[in-house]
Amino acid sequence: MDEARKGQNFNDNLSFFSRNCVRAAGSCVGNLNMELPFLLSIDPVIGAIAAGNAVVLKPSEIAPATSSLLSKLFEEYLDSSAVRVVEGAVPETAALLEQKWDKIFCTGSPRVGRIVMAAAAKHLTPVVLELGGKCPVVVDSDVDLQVTVSRINWFRAKVTVRRIIAGKWQLNNGQACISVDYIITTKDFAPKLINALRNGIEEFFGADPLESKYISRIVSSNHFSRLERLLDEYKVFNKIVVGGQRNKKKLKIAPTIFLDVPEDSQLMQEEIFGPLLPIITVENVKDSIDLINSKPKPLVAYLFTDNQKLRNDFVKNVSSGGMVINDTVLH
Repeated sequence: MDEARKGQNFNDNLSFFSRNCVRAAGSCVGNLNMELPFLLSIDPVIGAIAAGNAVVLKPSEIAPATSSLLSKLFEEYLDSSAVRVVEGAVPETAALLEQKWDKIFCTGSPRVGRIVMAAAAKHLTPVVLELGGKCPVVVDSDVDLQVTVSRINWFRAKVTVRRIIAGKWQLNNGQACISVDYIITTKDFAPKLINALRNGIEEFFGADPLESKYISRIVSSNHFSRLERLLDEYKVFNKIVVGGQRNKKKLKIAPTIFLDVPEDSQLMQEEIFGPLLPIITVENVKDSIDLINSKPKPLVAYLFTDNQKLRNDFVKNVSSGGMVINDTVLH
């Protein structure tokens, strides 16, 4: 360096620095679905405003009462130059997606996610997608469901069944993205599990679940018709082992369990988002890992077992958005 300095004029007072700067994204739009229409609308808006962004919120048209309430409250209490609510259905959503945004947030189905991502690609807009899917529950046969076992094991077995029921029918009657979508268990254990679930459903919702005030309605007549088509599909209608009752006028469907529906049935090809619960059987519970991995990555995967090796294998080999052992939806 000294050799290089000879005969040269250097300015030694130059200073160089770098730092990370956190800036707001800018103008953001949120397109939210109907499963938790108030919470899932407010949460991302709070985060976006706190970070200094302007926000346009598009609530789900399938929950019109909540959409109307959000529009009224936002207009009354928030600065309309920073936060606005746009109500409407598909045409309004399409019109919003045609605009250039700095960020798009969307909660919905994979089908809707593809539409949003395709629209965002035109402007190279960053997208945050929170999408549903088929969330499996693996129930190991070491979860003893026999009432005749010791009091401790009997209590634990009841807890297992209650947690599955809570993660399915008590959670908006299955109308939630992290709701239990289907169960995988062994052929030998399935009858015991079905019987325990049948008893648990009656304990929670009574002998006639359609009359229970604790069963959520289906969110709309369109979704009721969609679930009816799943119920009545010729490949699965004779696979019902619990439930199946429905009341279209009240938009209610009873907790319904199927046993060993075909893999190519609509029940196993799309997110159910309702009170229908297929049980798929395997010879060995370890086979459940390959079965889950043969499908698109689930939003969350659940496992009930006391087998530490199975737990480790499940965590290591199953890829999912979230994972819970011996409980549901708690994450």
